[in-house]
Amino acid sequence: MDTEDTPAQAPNDPVGAVRPNEDTRSSQGAAAPVIRPGRSLHWSWVWLVPLLALAVGLSLLASVWVRNGPVITIDFLSAAGVEVGQTKLRYRDVVVGEVADVRVAGDRQHVQVDVQLRREGAEYITQKDSKFWIVRPQVSLAGVSGLDTLLSGVYLSVDAPTVLPTGDPVRKFQGLSNSPEVLSGQVGTRFVLHSDTLGSLRVGSRIHYRRIEVGRVVSYEMTPDGRSVNLHIFVEAPYDRYVTPDTRFWNDSGVDMSVSPEGVQVRTSGLSAILDGGIAFAQADESTAYEGAVDSAPAAAGSAYRLFGTRADALADPDGDPVPIELRFDQSIRGLSVGAGVDFRGIAIGKVIDIDLEFDDEHKRFYSRVRAQLYPMRFNKAYQRLMDAAGGLGGEALLQPLIKRGLRAQLRTASLLTGQQYVALDFFAGEVNKPLVMLGDPGSATGYLVPTVQGDFDRLQGQLGNIVTKLDKLPIETIGRDLGDSLSALNRLLRRLDTQVAPQASRALSSATTSLDRIGEVLAPDAPLLGGLRDTLGELDRAARALRLLADTLQARPDALIRGRAPDAIR
Repeated sequence: MDTEDTPAQAPNDPVGAVRPNEDTRSSQGAAAPVIRPGRSLHWSWVWLVPLLALAVGLSLLASVWVRNGPVITIDFLSAAGVEVGQTKLRYRDVVVGEVADVRVAGDRQHVQVDVQLRREGAEYITQKDSKFWIVRPQVSLAGVSGLDTLLSGVYLSVDAPTVLPTGDPVRKFQGLSNSPEVLSGQVGTRFVLHSDTLGSLRVGSRIHYRRIEVGRVVSYEMTPDGRSVNLHIFVEAPYDRYVTPDTRFWNDSGVDMSVSPEGVQVRTSGLSAILDGGIAFAQADESTAYEGAVDSAPAAAGSAYRLFGTRADALADPDGDPVPIELRFDQSIRGLSVGAGVDFRGIAIGKVIDIDLEFDDEHKRFYSRVRAQLYPMRFNKAYQRLMDAAGGLGGEALLQPLIKRGLRAQLRTASLLTGQQYVALDFFAGEVNKPLVMLGDPGSATGYLVPTVQGDFDRLQGQLGNIVTKLDKLPIETIGRDLGDSLSALNRLLRRLDTQVAPQASRALSSATTSLDRIGEVLAPDAPLLGGLRDTLGELDRAARALRLLADTLQARPDALIRGRAPDAIR
């Protein structure tokens, strides 16, 4: 192909356009304009779909950014039932967040739950005093809770303070095992109760006042010395105003049954208190034995009270500070246990707190040491007079004059069936003028030694022992031989009486019988002797009458013996 005859094509020329050669441009003069058509853009509706998708995505991002708040982390012991994207966070049953992630903590002792908060609730939820817990269905003796989770599944709940936040927001929290008993904004007052044991009480146990539920137990803790328990309770308003400085609290769990001459009395606050435990309180003046004025002003928040075991103990007169005493018994104390009563003429005034076995180095013998506590205020006015007379010396003022007058401690049997014993304080004749012995240092006595005497059973046992000892000293064998000889002699005498004396006695009896028969014949009703005796008695009776008539005549007329009988008067 010959390329020299073909005109050259410019790179930018349209396809098919032929440039004029130099001969043509030179023959025509100026170059003619070249007209090229412009490239047209064609719009397609397909491009609308990605644009709409982009707009929707941007709007979703914007809405998520506007609606979502910060992410917080909550530590729980277990995340049972918690699922990412499904478990919600609720505040007063309103959804305020959602679980975003669940993972095991680095120490593998708990789990960490990340919760994506909504922006409208983040401000008051992210406070340091906010409390989080997992709501699950629970069935207990006290009742059933969390039934709504059976359909919706478990969820997280939060209790936030009602006051406006002042500090920096918090992003990490420690979750609770159970829901708090007192929520923020609930009006009421907290108090503290001291008890020797927790018993059947637990967190959530109800508090009753006149059978009305007025509060709950919110927490409890062991005292530092480990000897008692402190219970924190919350009494709702307006019932908290009935808690005064003179209020008495007692454990109202279970059934309080007492037997008296009036019959059997049963006291309880209901089935819930029996199953779940409960506490009740009343005013001190509700006791018939209470004397004095009652402070009716509401108690201050955080006031401490003692939790009694029963209503009777709570409403009893105050015992005051106990006086420690020590008792030493040489005899067996089987049947005496810690907690046994100490009474004075039938009235309980103390209790046994410790029993030990000790050795007396001086006398080389063992003895039982019993420590007890006395409540002197149970002596009422007698204790007050002794205190005034002694200048307020406490236990010494009470015990010293009583021991000098013969006060002694004695073990007595409380029940013949069980053999249980108790300590009785009473006055004994002959046990006088014995000083009071204080234990410990003279300046700080740790107790008082009260003298003891043997119990009635021990005394009887001792007397029986003395009798047996005296019987052992008797010459039983000699007395037996002498008694055998005496019985042999008596046997010989009886045989002699039977062979010799008996026949003679038989003859004497026959003679006596014959004599009695003769006497009977003489004394028979038809016997001549009795007939003559009757006639003689008749004559004697007539003679007596004549003599009586003569005596009457002589008394009337003494001269009748000389002049004779006066003639009869003429009628």
